[in-house]
Amino acid sequence: MSTPTASRLLRHAASRTTAAASTKTFQRQQLCQLRPLTPISNNTSLPRVISPTSSIQLQSRQFSAAARWKAGLMPDTHDPQPPIDSTKADTKALAPSPLSDEEYHEHADRYMDALHERAEQLQETREDVEVEFAAGVMSITLPPNGTYVINKQPPNKQIWLSSPISGPKRYDWVVEGEGLHEKEGGGVGDWVYLRDGTRLTELLRKEVGVSVDVVGDNIDLKKPSTDPVE
Repeated sequence: MSTPTASRLLRHAASRTTAAASTKTFQRQQLCQLRPLTPISNNTSLPRVISPTSSIQLQSRQFSAAARWKAGLMPDTHDPQPPIDSTKADTKALAPSPLSDEEYHEHADRYMDALHERAEQLQETREDVEVEFAAGVMSITLPPNGTYVINKQPPNKQIWLSSPISGPKRYDWVVEGEGLHEKEGGGVGDWVYLRDGTRLTELLRKEVGVSVDVVGDNIDLKKPSTDPVE
């Protein structure tokens, strides 16, 4: 090989080496100029995205809160408001009629005797019924209800009832039907539970099945006679 040819080959090789070195240097410079990514700080606020599920849960909580606020307003809630019973509106006007001791025993004995008679009639039709009456205390055993106890209470001028269904009650003698514009002596009396206005006669008819007639027990029986003594 001649000397000029060898020189050209050496210059060409050197040129290629220099170009390759320049390329690597440029790439390193580009890498050095790239900045690292800045990490997101914990305090950085990001926009909040509400998913459809979160929206449904929020609406559900609002509905539950509204439902709890209205609790007690509907009849089927756990704690409903007590209904207003219009049938008890007139019970405030009821008051026991004044009775002397003699008048009390007259009304109470008449009622107890009539009840005893009806209870014995019921006993004759049912073998499982037992009736006892002594010293102003009557017991009526009526399966499957249980035992009813009816007794006089002279100190209070009342008749007391112990019912296995409706519980204990105290009845006063009340005369109704003799108002300012009604005929004197036209009132009819009955033994009434003043708290709710129920009558002893009605309760015995419903629970025991006996009917005590108190139509004859009107107000004339408790009024002293005004006829002159001859």
